[in-house]
Amino acid sequence: MIVSLVIMAAYLLDRLIGDPRWLPHPVIGMGHAISALEKAIRRKVRSDRGLKRAGTLLPFIVAGGSFVLAWGLLRVLAWIHPWLSVVVEIVLIATTIASKGLKDAGMAVYRALQANDLTAARRELGMIVGRDTQQLDEPEIVRGTVETVAENIVDAIISPLFYALIGGAPLALAYRAVNTLDSMVGYKNEKYLHLGWASARLDDVANYIPARMTAVMLVIASWLYRLDAARSWRTIKRDARLHPSPNSGFPESAVAGALGIRLGGYNVYHGIRSFRAYMGEGIRPLESKDIRHTIRLMFAVSTMFVGLCLMGAAGCFALGWMQ
Repeated sequence: MIVSLVIMAAYLLDRLIGDPRWLPHPVIGMGHAISALEKAIRRKVRSDRGLKRAGTLLPFIVAGGSFVLAWGLLRVLAWIHPWLSVVVEIVLIATTIASKGLKDAGMAVYRALQANDLTAARRELGMIVGRDTQQLDEPEIVRGTVETVAENIVDAIISPLFYALIGGAPLALAYRAVNTLDSMVGYKNEKYLHLGWASARLDDVANYIPARMTAVMLVIASWLYRLDAARSWRTIKRDARLHPSPNSGFPESAVAGALGIRLGGYNVYHGIRSFRAYMGEGIRPLESKDIRHTIRLMFAVSTMFVGLCLMGAAGCFALGWMQ
């Protein structure tokens, strides 16, 4: 029961204040550690085989180190006072999720589009995606924003909460370390093909269950908001596995089906054009309102997950009490 209450408090804390710039953030520390380790590895290792071996150790060092540090900190705080440990655990879990940050980023693009300021909209989108945004028109800006918000429902909310439910703040931080590793070294290009392979695979494994849970909850949320839940489910079954990521296609296809839009298509990365499989039927053109709809679905799903945690804990408590 306590774990579920801690998760609810952490989620509410993130909803209210997000990630204040004045508060040190664990992900920044993880990023510095990954950069330092990469430099150290590349100074010592030259061969592809050596980089692959080092890449196998990288997630164990970073994710394992994050787990051990968080676990040790909470144990020390619990020795000082149990409630001090609880409060810090709530704060630590809150740092692993980004519901407010994701909403703010999406709404910044939305407001720029509402003001007919494509330059500002491209700039705001460029803050949250890796693709080139300088030449995008309004539908493509909307597509990029919807895809990013939908994908990050898993990475930035459901997955960290899922692992917090299993193993508290230490496991949630370990997941965030894996996700940060994937975003920094998990690329299939010449530079990171060998060093980042294990980080990319581990991130795929870590998000496997949360991504599919999120897709189901998005269908339910679509029904609650009187969107097309049936089409959302059909689109997941038909299109989710077309995505190059084994997980990102599930939330993206669910949102595309619910809204009756088509995601995917051509993106440009550092001047190189690439194609991503289409998702959804494109019953109507993309509009700026789709950003707001996607954010509403994001909050519905995250609230649903926290509610399920509380219901499960209450049920277990009631069964224990009856016995």
